[in-house]
Amino acid sequence: MNSRAGTTATNGNAAKVKAELGALGSPEKAAHLSRFFKTGPGGYGEGDRFIGVRVPEQRRVAKRHGDLPLKEIGRLMASPIHEHRLTGLLILVAQFAKSLRDSSRREIVDFYLSRLARVNNWDLVDLSAPKILGEHLARHPEERAMLNAMAESTNPWERRVAVLATWPMIKQGRFDELLVLAEALLTDTHDLIHKAVGWMLREAGKVDPAVLEDFLENHAGAMPRTMLRYAIERLEPARRRYFMGR
Repeated sequence: MNSRAGTTATNGNAAKVKAELGALGSPEKAAHLSRFFKTGPGGYGEGDRFIGVRVPEQRRVAKRHGDLPLKEIGRLMASPIHEHRLTGLLILVAQFAKSLRDSSRREIVDFYLSRLARVNNWDLVDLSAPKILGEHLARHPEERAMLNAMAESTNPWERRVAVLATWPMIKQGRFDELLVLAEALLTDTHDLIHKAVGWMLREAGKVDPAVLEDFLENHAGAMPRTMLRYAIERLEPARRRYFMGR
């Protein structure tokens, strides 16, 4: 693969990826996934379509097409089929990780941001946002203000991308971005945002317990119950009871 991510000449294309995924599909698994990801009317994944391919199988397909050009990845992400979009994202994540030049990584980040509307279910967010946008912002603190704008989006998936993108920074011991987002999203009405914020607060607590405890002391009383439950999951039982009582 050359220095420009996704531009290598390759025999792979989106149609081949779709055909391989189609051959692995299962109607029974598709029905289960449709229920699990709440694709029915009023569900958070309303209208999403599955063909029933397990994630490990998608990873194997993605590995076989690791040099897929960005244009072809874009065709996968434009698909109404969930597994097509996820496999495209898995290829994109791998290309970002392998890119040696900042220009190549930035090309992938720009591509990702331009197609956030297609990163439209929680697994798509969780498997891509930390490893693409998050890793990029960990290297480029001057660009992190974009997270605040994303957290104000009316699209819950974009808000979840912002929260999950803080994970690499948390691992570096940098918590400011998460804490700002967590406070701003205390009044968010979406359960999947509550879960994401609580999860990242829990991750922060693994790195520095005092960061989590300080946030809880100041905000536990205002936190949605799901957010609080996720955040305190690893605390000692007495501390969990204390914060739940707040």
